[in-house]
Amino acid sequence: MTPSTPPLPPRRAAVLGSPIRHSLSPVLHRAAYAELGLAHWSYDAFDIDEAALPGFVAEMDASWAGLSLTMPLKRVIRPLLDEIGAVARDVDAVNTVVCTADGRRVGENTDVPGLVAALRERGVDRVGSAAVLGAGATATSTLAALREVTDGPVRVYVRGAERERQMYAAGERLGVAVTVRPWTEAAEALAAPLVVATTPKGAVDHLAIEVPTAPGVLFDVLYDPWPTALAGAWGRAGGTVVGGLDLLVHQAVLQVELMTGRPGPLTAMRTAGEAALAGRG
Repeated sequence: MTPSTPPLPPRRAAVLGSPIRHSLSPVLHRAAYAELGLAHWSYDAFDIDEAALPGFVAEMDASWAGLSLTMPLKRVIRPLLDEIGAVARDVDAVNTVVCTADGRRVGENTDVPGLVAALRERGVDRVGSAAVLGAGATATSTLAALREVTDGPVRVYVRGAERERQMYAAGERLGVAVTVRPWTEAAEALAAPLVVATTPKGAVDHLAIEVPTAPGVLFDVLYDPWPTALAGAWGRAGGTVVGGLDLLVHQAVLQVELMTGRPGPLTAMRTAGEAALAGRG
């Protein structure tokens, strides 16, 4: 008789954040595992806030391959890591933790290359200038991504002096020429060749009536609900729209590769994400 092949040891990954119920990450990663034939891999979601994070990480055993992180954990994870990659250091945000074979926990950022990949998939390789709506971790990742696709200055529209200071500091740290403008002037951002909206749900809905007659490219990082009011108006006016699902899929593809060592199956993951959003709608 041919001896049976012993089962492979289980491998675990998960997305952490709070709130987490809305996350599509389990759908995308599980679709990747199915496509890659990784039946011994599992991917879950845990509602974890800043206070609970150290205890969760301390209890992770050798079966863990990695973590995806969403708000509010992208910065507070740093003291719990053994190493932080260059991009994550640049943007001061970790959205991926890779558990290595020798037991180290390495923080990476796949949002930045995911942004670049999503834009290039839609034919956006270089633009003369760009505008960013909003501040925070996603806006900072956007500035880092714009280093690769923008030749000229970047205008950032924010609320409040503290966010203005943060965006100027981020631009200086990343080597991006940043001009910060008040939120009351956000409508003027829509004239830029590339506009990136990094704001929460509903924050830029009022700008839908301000879309120019010949818009350029809009990258709206939201995916639920979709399309947003701004994205819908932009598309009707004939502009190119890149959505939050594009970003989510491309950054997840990179996470799968970092955790499994195998290229993430883009088409299978996108199809799964689209089906999940359609089911919600």
